[in-house]
Amino acid sequence: MNVMAKAEKKISSAFIYFFGSFGGILFGYDIGVMTGALPFLQADWHLENAASLVGWITSAVMFGAIFGGALAGQLSDKFGRRKMILMSAIVFMVFSVLSGVSPDMGEASAYYLIIVRMLLGLAVGAASALVPAYMSEMAPAKARGRLSGLNQTMIVSGMLLSYVVDFLLKDLPGEWAWRLMLGLAAVPALILFLGVLRLPESPRFLLRKGDEAQARKVLSYIRKNPAEIDQELASIKETAKEERQANQKTSWSTLFSGKYRYLVIAGVGVAAFQQFQGANAIFYYIPLIVQKATGQAASSNLMWPIVQGVILVVGSLVYMWIADKFNRRTLLMVGGAVMGLSFILPAVINWMMPNMNPMTIVVFLCIYVAFYSFTWAPLTWVLVGEIFPLAIRGRASGLASSFNWIGSWLVGLIFPIMTASMPQEAVFAIFGIICILGVIFVKTCVPETRGHTLEEIEEQGTNRGRVKASNPEN
Repeated sequence: MNVMAKAEKKISSAFIYFFGSFGGILFGYDIGVMTGALPFLQADWHLENAASLVGWITSAVMFGAIFGGALAGQLSDKFGRRKMILMSAIVFMVFSVLSGVSPDMGEASAYYLIIVRMLLGLAVGAASALVPAYMSEMAPAKARGRLSGLNQTMIVSGMLLSYVVDFLLKDLPGEWAWRLMLGLAAVPALILFLGVLRLPESPRFLLRKGDEAQARKVLSYIRKNPAEIDQELASIKETAKEERQANQKTSWSTLFSGKYRYLVIAGVGVAAFQQFQGANAIFYYIPLIVQKATGQAASSNLMWPIVQGVILVVGSLVYMWIADKFNRRTLLMVGGAVMGLSFILPAVINWMMPNMNPMTIVVFLCIYVAFYSFTWAPLTWVLVGEIFPLAIRGRASGLASSFNWIGSWLVGLIFPIMTASMPQEAVFAIFGIICILGVIFVKTCVPETRGHTLEEIEEQGTNRGRVKASNPEN
């Protein structure tokens, strides 16, 4: 027992934060890998004129993630964040390999790959829900924005990694290229599994299960000041005590009770808007977007995803620098406004100047990606991790993740269908309007969380719920 305790004490806070957020690599790799694999898969399976089937193959992971996020959220409240992250890594490894060895059976091959990628999506959705919750529960309030932002850095690093892998494999025979692109996703999943084996459980989950001694030990790894540990433990215990006194049993209806409704709508709404704003249309289909704009073959445009990936990584680092210097709401509203204009202006310019250079839309997409990368991309997951009260955090984080993936799935599914029936500029203008609606939502429905402890944020929501209950006309 003493040997185990000594081994545990060697766990550094840097190791905890790194592997606590490493699940984002899996998330990001699978978002990005199909960008490069799709042109080769289309040619190998003769799917060039099958827009619906291409949309389903691309979006199948997101469809599975809808259910993976909700399921993992509930199970993590019962078994813990750490165990569920380990399970996600195993599922990810298995179905990544099965994607890469898809049998060539004609049209049936496409349906096999769709089903396998849906099951892979269970792990991707679980990671998207579990990692922000784990990181927010480990990080101190004053650094929670920056440390939770590690999740976004991992996501975009995973995307960039997949773009580079796609580019390096593009000269292989078509069948081998896409198979290796998809199958190599098992490598970061294995690294995640080995790293998380040494991670401790979240102190808030441990306290919720009554293990105060272990919760204190975990906090000692990541808090330097003993007084800070005592204060945080007391704050968490007080919240847990109030929940026990109320004999509260959480259910889906609990999420929308007067006490929690305000915070749940805010968190789930931000998660949904992040995807319905259309970012993943760029990330999944940028080679096809450039092909439609310039006439060049999509398989020869695999440098553009790398450009987008570099912008995303740089933006995530910018976010970590400014995360705790600006209010969350301010960054979301400024970012959303610029993103909306970046989508709307190409349609306006094309209407005024029909002979517009076709690459103009790609330039505006780069501006969109730049602002998305340090505002909505990281802040969505920071908010999802910190806005929900302890009693409902697992379930509510899962719900937010599911709505996020519903948006991602729909965008991935319908974008090729929309661009087959209308100009690209018009499609992106629709997404631009949704960006502006997201700005309005943040201004009217989302509380400020920067610098507040998780317990203070819960109190804000409770007070707001009481005001709404006593003044229903407001």
